[in-house]
Amino acid sequence: MEKINKDMLISDIIAVEPGFAKILLGHGMHCVGCGMAKAETLAQACGVHGVDVDKLEQELNDFLATTA
Repeated sequence: MEKINKDMLISDIIAVEPGFAKILLGHGMHCVGCGMAKAETLAQACGVHGVDVDKLEQELNDFLATTA
């Protein structure tokens, strides 16, 4: 199972598990549907949106563990 990390592009994260889009949207990250998804890392998106990247990274990996 691939783990999500803060250096991954948003588009690559969603490619691992499409269900991540709902989590990201819940944190105000509407970049899942825009061109920035292919150019912005999770860390960069969190910085722009004022989200704790370490907590979100853990939330995504916890979700991924439940889908495996």
